[in-house]
Amino acid sequence: MAFMVIFLLVSFLHAHVILASDPDPLRDFCIPHTDGHASAYIPCKNSSDITVEDFVFSGIKSPETFDKSGLSSIPVNANVFPGLNTLGVSLARADFDVDGVNAPHYHPRATEVAYVLEGKLYSGFVDTQNRIFAKVIEKGDVMVFPRGLVHFQMNVGDKRATILGSFDSQNPGLQRIPVAVFGSGIKEGLLEKAFGLSTKEISKLRKEFTPKEE
Repeated sequence: MAFMVIFLLVSFLHAHVILASDPDPLRDFCIPHTDGHASAYIPCKNSSDITVEDFVFSGIKSPETFDKSGLSSIPVNANVFPGLNTLGVSLARADFDVDGVNAPHYHPRATEVAYVLEGKLYSGFVDTQNRIFAKVIEKGDVMVFPRGLVHFQMNVGDKRATILGSFDSQNPGLQRIPVAVFGSGIKEGLLEKAFGLSTKEISKLRKEFTPKEE
């Protein structure tokens, strides 16, 4: 009997951890003392030092420079907008040049809801049974990408496109598949066998996707 109780308790706790998102806040808000990485474990500012400016972010009014894939992405998480700290939400603005692509990627800590502000995008995700759910979405459409599943977008219109993504985490995380595979230092022999590529092809992809040191 005692064993069964312990088993059920452990099972419950395990399920709780799996299903839990960001922890519920214990106060109205917590503006961290530092301007660096926000966290529930960083002391909060004294309430007398907090102003309305702590809850306003103006960094997504216009796109950044497009990268070589035709994408401009601006994350608005608790690391860049401390007002989000402990609130369990964040945003991202993504702009696509004509033919621009947001390469397959995933967010390990959040589900994303994407709203199309402008343009036309081929957008979708792949589930754990390798089924693809994709279609062309247009201005005014909303699409959801379940937590942890690989998803992507490509501008298929004749003008620039913009989406606004919202997340149920203050720091959803981002892992781009090409960079994770070819830019992380995984042993070359493994990549050759896994993808059926030659040494020359692997070398080219590594050069393409290894992050540049700043």
